Amino acid sequence: MTTHKTGTREAWLKARLELLEAEKALTRRSDELARQRQALPWVKVDKPYRFETDTGSASLADLFNGRSQLIVYHFMFGPDYTAGCPSCSAIADGFNGFAAHLANHDVMLMAVSRAPLVKLQAYRQRMGWTFAWASASGSDFNFDFNVSYTQEQQRAGDVEYNFERGGHAMDMTPPPEPVVQFAAACGTDAPTYSRDRPGMSAFAREDGVVYHTYSTYARGLDALWGMYQWLDRAPAGRNEKGIWWRRHDEYKRR
Repeated sequence: MTTHKTGTREAWLKARLELLEAEKALTRRSDELARQRQALPWVKVDKPYRFETDTGSASLADLFNGRSQLIVYHFMFGPDYTAGCPSCSAIADGFNGFAAHLANHDVMLMAVSRAPLVKLQAYRQRMGWTFAWASASGSDFNFDFNVSYTQEQQRAGDVEYNFERGGHAMDMTPPPEPVVQFAAACGTDAPTYSRDRPGMSAFAREDGVVYHTYSTYARGLDALWGMYQWLDRAPAGRNEKGIWWRRHDEYKRR
């Protein structure tokens, strides 16, 4: 016997129509936020970043692959990891499918990580992904866009993530259990794991000049995490009690 509130179809429809008004208001607000993102001032990128890709060494401009827009997903895969972050992997499961659609709408979607390219390629093959993935190993790119940090920054408490200094679970001492679990899943310890963070950054290219247009981190990535959008519409919602997700090839078959 369910413990959830029940009712007639008429009562459900009345409540659903009330919720619909709230959903429409949220959609309108989301549309307005999208306009505000697009209205942000662009910042010229002068630094000559270099990346290793499937086709060789590349500049930031090269990553556009002929498009005028570039979205970079900052995938947590540090140089000392043995596997990619499970959370980033869940997000990548979603964008792997629609990267081709974006590419045909003048938007190049590219994952970037600090791990050597050979590690990224092996992990991508394991996961069955096809999206483009570049290594920023030896580059300041991840550090400049606030998704990677040095051991010295950690020790000094000089980590700025999600536009603020400290306050994130990865900066806590001792680290929370979920951070420890994810670190172990990546074959490393919590401090090493926490020197890389998730995020996304957008860039535009006009007349050969590259501009940084937008970045978001932490819960700002929720809307990009496809499985949560579905869970938010399921009867029990997110229904989370600790870390429940795994890499897609680690679930037991049912």
